[in-house]
Amino acid sequence: MGVADLADYPWDAVAPYAERARRHPDGIVDLSIGSPVDPTPQVIAEALADATDAHAYPQTAGTPALREAIAEWYHRRRGVPGLSAANVLPTVGSKELVALLPLLLGLGPGDAVVHPRAAYPTYEVGARLVGAEPVASDDPSSWPAHARLIWINSPGNPDGRVLSTDELADAVARAREIGAVLASDECYAELGWDAPWDQQPVPSVLDPAVVGDDLTGVLSVYSLSKQSNLAGYRAAFLAGDPAIVERLLTGRKHLGLMPPAPVQRAMTVALGDDEHVAAQRERYARRRAVLKPAIEAAGFTIDRSEGGLYLWATEGRDAWESLDRLADLGILVGPGHFYGTHFPQHVRFSLTATDERIAAAAERLRA
Repeated sequence: MGVADLADYPWDAVAPYAERARRHPDGIVDLSIGSPVDPTPQVIAEALADATDAHAYPQTAGTPALREAIAEWYHRRRGVPGLSAANVLPTVGSKELVALLPLLLGLGPGDAVVHPRAAYPTYEVGARLVGAEPVASDDPSSWPAHARLIWINSPGNPDGRVLSTDELADAVARAREIGAVLASDECYAELGWDAPWDQQPVPSVLDPAVVGDDLTGVLSVYSLSKQSNLAGYRAAFLAGDPAIVERLLTGRKHLGLMPPAPVQRAMTVALGDDEHVAAQRERYARRRAVLKPAIEAAGFTIDRSEGGLYLWATEGRDAWESLDRLADLGILVGPGHFYGTHFPQHVRFSLTATDERIAAAAERLRA
């Protein structure tokens, strides 16, 4: 299978509901796609501006300062000590990495790529791109022996599921048993909401409580899009097994997958500044506190959603029917059909709207 054989982009199917929602007298409240709406922190924007004399090609591996900043951030924010430049690698956003990882690892027909049952669609896209078999499963004991790449996602998109250190350790053990690379998508890790994640950090797959001092076969993937409002910068990175990192670096050099030099400078500054992350987390906490009870008052049940940027909800009928009802209220959400075949009655509400729009959505839902 090649790029020409991929299915149509799923979000095109939402366009009619968006058009109807826009006709609401008070305008649309778009809670469908998790694209940040808040300003890029000034300290980061200034770092980008100061680095615009970028006449030379950037380093695929990242500048020494950036790689040091990534390693230090994992120690400070994720509880992962001892990483060096050999363990980390910047990427051009995280979506291209997710899509290309099966290719860069040399997967093909006869191999399987495992991903969560409620899943970001690009995990499956990456598998199909190389002719591998996508397998949706949250149970390590059921992961097939021919799996060569396993994606886990904590906190999850769309369901907000957070994996404990024990659950992560079980995933690592099974991946090693069958000889698969385990890649953990952790880009919402700063956004833990329900107990115990409101009081303690969401664990990383690289945490010593999970892997001890052995990173073999394990990768953590992270993005600054959510915590730092840098979706437009395409600023992300991975960390883990140095042998895999070196292999990915070689492939990425050949493909020209280089984060722009000004973006690398901005990432370095962003990773060293925790104040803006705390401020953004507070914004999302405030919006969640307004939106969650209103969704429940409108007859939806919210499942999981203990972390992340979304509320995963159902009113017990097909998601397209829920989209239809919500569009009449001027509210646009994401249908569960986009996240696999297992949750056709769920919809995803995003917290990425302004305080004013979140308040408008809550008022309409309660009415």
